Order: sequence, then structure tokens, then C-alpha cells
Amino acid sequence: MLAARMASLVADLCPAARREGRLARIGSPAGEPGQSCAIHLAGARAGRWHDFASGQGGDALDLIRAVRRVDLREALDWARGWLGTGADRLPPRELAPPRRAPPSDDVEARRQAALKIWLSARASLAGTPAEAYLAGRGIDLGELARAPRALRFHPALWCAEAAAPLPALVAAVVREGAICAIHRTYLRETRPGGWTKARLASPKKSLGSLAGGVVPLQRGRSCKPLRAAPDGDAAVIGEGLETCLSIAVACPELRVIAALNLVNLGAVALPAAIARIIIAADNDVAPGAQKLLRRAAQNFIEQGRDVRIARSPVGKDFNDAMKESQIP
Repeated sequence: MLAARMASLVADLCPAARREGRLARIGSPAGEPGQSCAIHLAGARAGRWHDFASGQGGDALDLIRAVRRVDLREALDWARGWLGTGADRLPPRELAPPRRAPPSDDVEARRQAALKIWLSARASLAGTPAEAYLAGRGIDLGELARAPRALRFHPALWCAEAAAPLPALVAAVVREGAICAIHRTYLRETRPGGWTKARLASPKKSLGSLAGGVVPLQRGRSCKPLRAAPDGDAAVIGEGLETCLSIAVACPELRVIAALNLVNLGAVALPAAIARIIIAADNDVAPGAQKLLRRAAQNFIEQGRDVRIARSPVGKDFNDAMKESQIP
């Protein structure tokens, strides 16, 4: 019932949200304006939402819990009352006031927490469930000249959604040469030696500030880190780790970095030495995604860089193309 009335629900819960086709976007469930949190208003995914900055997400009821900062029982009571009014909007007195953005010391605390997790993870993926997960996606890290140092494995990383520790692929998000956040892909075993993403509303979560950061996966011909890239260097930028790793395996001569989501892709901070950009775009025809892609390309063009957009010839992204090429 909530999903069927998402436009009205979001108008009540998140007055600062802006509509982009079938999506509404806001900075976070805290209520500030922005783009990081995407909420589906219509279609098969109506009611689903995900905050790419914090990793939060879920259904319409989870959105109520996050915005109003209440437990499940209180969220259910509020939802029943909202549905029972028959009105498009609730009286202002029933709306929770937007929370202020966290102070800078909270941002630093999250960065420190992310760094602590990163340092506690295993530096090598060899023989781990993370390596098996990537192999199941058609990605053989053994084909790379050097393993990405930005990727690690944690055998038992706490997951708030599961309320339990789970194995996870951990990626370091780097901005100006320093770790600013981590990205976690929680895993589950499907058969002996076979691993896939955990059964969670959001199996991929981040901690810290993603804005402007990237996961460096391959250095390309120069073999130099991003911050020391030679003048006139090129870089391939994509969204997900899997699609970017697929490109790294297929094109070892290219520098490859992952932005993790379209919102962040347009905010990536690159050194001036990177003169050419290839955006490895997902085959997402949603108007909101296309708008963000154009915005990202325009940002790089305005920085004086040569920009090209590449798309996978099959499937959703370049990981689908990788898997397709391996079918006998």
C-alpha cells in the first residue's frame, strides 16, 4: 500500500527531495537536499530506496524508520495512520524535523572507523571467498599483472542489517592519495567454494565519505599511482567494482578506477595530469541515470578533459560482457 503511494509518501517524509522521472533524490534520510539517496516512486521497484553515501536502503517502511528515526513498531503505527487518513499530506505537526548534517568530527570518526576496518582486513584475496565471488562473476584476478591493492577480504565483518558478522570484500576509497571511505560487499556461500552477494536489501554498503573518491584498480601502462599519473594520461571510470575489474582484466594497458555510483562519478576528483576520460557507462536507460551520466561527462569536459562514453555491447554492463565471452 505504501509503494502504491510513494510520490505522496516521499512528499511528506522528504520535502527537500527532487523528482527525476520515476526517482526522487535527496541528500540522505536526514532530510537535506542532495543526490546521494535515490527513492523509486513507480514501476516494479516502487518503494525501494538506497543511500549510496551510507549504504542504507530497503523498502518504504525502512524509509519511514530512517527518516523519522523510529523502531519498526513505531514505523508501522505511523504508516497505518498515514494510510488511514486518505489525505495526500499529513499535518505538519506529525512530520519529524529534518536532522542537521553531521558535524565534521563525525565525518572524521566515520573515516577513522573505515580505516580501522581496512587495516584489519586481509591484504591478499588469494584463496578467500572474495576471490571465489569475483571468479563467479567471470573475473580471474590471476590474469592481472598485479593484484589491486585497494581490495581486501574480511572473514567476519559486522553487518548491521544482518545483525551478524559476515565475510566481505572490502575496497578502499581514495581521495587525494588518502583513504576517505571503504566499500563493503557482503558475501554468502551458495555451495562449497561458490560465493555470491549476501541476501540483504543492500549487500553493498559504504562507510565514510565517498564524495570525490575512487577505488583505484589498475595503473595502466605507466604503472604509477593515480596521484603521480604522467601528463596526458588516460583513465577509465566506471560505477561498480565488478564492471571495472572486468575492464581491467580485458584491457591491462588502461588505468581503471571505480566511482561506485553515478552520483559520485560526476564528483570524482582527478589530478590535472589525467587528460582523457573514458566513462564505462552501464546500459541504464532510466531518465535519472541518463541525466547523471550527462552531468558527469559535462563536469569532466568543463575541466578541460577529453571525454568518451563506452557501453557494453551486451547485458547491463561490462561484467555481463565478460561473462558472455566465457560461455562455451
